[in-house]
Amino acid sequence: MSTITTRQGVEIFYKDWGHGQPIVFSHGWPLSADAWDGQMVFFGQNGFRVIAHDRRGHGRSTQTWDDNTMDRYADDLSELIEQLDLHDVILVGHSTGGGEVTRYLSRHGTARVAKAVLVGAVPPLMLKTDANPDGVPLAVFDGIRNSTFDNRAQFFEDLTIPFYGYNRDGATVSEGIRRSFWLMGMQGGLKPQIDSIKQFSEIDFTEDLKRIDVPTLIVHGDDDQIVPIGTSALLSAKLVPNATLKIYPGASHGLAQIQQDRFNADVLAFIQG
Repeated sequence: MSTITTRQGVEIFYKDWGHGQPIVFSHGWPLSADAWDGQMVFFGQNGFRVIAHDRRGHGRSTQTWDDNTMDRYADDLSELIEQLDLHDVILVGHSTGGGEVTRYLSRHGTARVAKAVLVGAVPPLMLKTDANPDGVPLAVFDGIRNSTFDNRAQFFEDLTIPFYGYNRDGATVSEGIRRSFWLMGMQGGLKPQIDSIKQFSEIDFTEDLKRIDVPTLIVHGDDDQIVPIGTSALLSAKLVPNATLKIYPGASHGLAQIQQDRFNADVLAFIQG
């Protein structure tokens, strides 16, 4: 196992394959680096160095009790990039990982970054507020917290249905993908996973998005039942100065797995463009 140890003493697990320009992947909640295997093999075979880490509290990283915050997620990502001495990086973030990438770019700058990709990402703000009336009510996120605490094993299994759009007419359900999601989720720590719910739902990334100064590809499914496109990608594309928005009709939150070949090809074209 490969790990870095942060200045806080937290061990962050990562996978590091291939050679060439580095692509660093940040995963969604409650998953791990393994969610990116289809991208890592594809881009590794296409001449890139591919790196994916388990966010603190998730997967094989330290099950942290404190400091499970978006700022700390971004700082951990920064330490990973610095300790591996990466330059000209492509950052790719899904869902909560999209928030992590956005906060990293705002908090640590783009000196080491060439481009960014946000897929099904939570910015600018998921929570319904007076300033964000089309957001998701707090009661929904309280329900996620309660379900995760009460019986996360069952909740994670149930969550795979809307996550991958398996409740839509004509959907082909993959029990293997569902089991893989469940296994990744159950590897993480309960406390940091519960803490992370507040981070992906209540953090406002509006100002962070405005500060991104590298070309950014924003990919989102218009049938995303987890992070609705109207309160995320459609707004983010207007806030990031050099953004390209690509909408996948009928696609779910898990489009990087469900539409793996298309997503990989689109990201490769963006990197090479």
